[in-house]
Amino acid sequence: MTAGFLEEPRLSPQAQALYDEDVNETGYVWNVSRLWAYQPDTVERLFELMSQAFKPSGLEFRQRGILVTAAASTLGDSYCSLAWGGKLSGASDPTLAAGVLNGTDTGLTDQEKAMASWARKIVKDPNTTTPADLQELRDAGLSDQQIFAITAFVALRIAFSTINDALGASPDAQLVESLPTAVTQSVTYGRPVPP
Repeated sequence: MTAGFLEEPRLSPQAQALYDEDVNETGYVWNVSRLWAYQPDTVERLFELMSQAFKPSGLEFRQRGILVTAAASTLGDSYCSLAWGGKLSGASDPTLAAGVLNGTDTGLTDQEKAMASWARKIVKDPNTTTPADLQELRDAGLSDQQIFAITAFVALRIAFSTINDALGASPDAQLVESLPTAVTQSVTYGRPVPP
């Protein structure tokens, strides 16, 4: 087996725990877990840090899914787009998830549209954001504390996706097979499912 472009690392107890968690949740070991088996403690801490960053936002899972899906699709990360597009479908519906993936934001509230737009700006070029961009978030009902929280969360998600993409992690066939057609048809970028 490979872990993206790398050979799958020797199995440590921490990597086995990562694999076991995947099997318990989905019935198979994810390609991304094979990659992170090189540093399972790092990915565990990264996810803890992402949760810690997001928690002060006080927002729900649906909004978290919108942020990840908007960021991943803008980055061109097919793996996270598919995984989180599926999660967002479950928290809402496939049409809404497809709207975030393709950038139309169909079905989002005004606040969620502002958040998706902000996530895309962070990915595209964080040096071009302006006070007016933050005011749009405030006008949509987000506090400065929430704005900081979602910005930190999106930045950490970008780091995770960047590592996965750079080292060749590709979406799992089992993942793609489990998703609604609206989601899979919206992800026409990034790494394909390996044959």
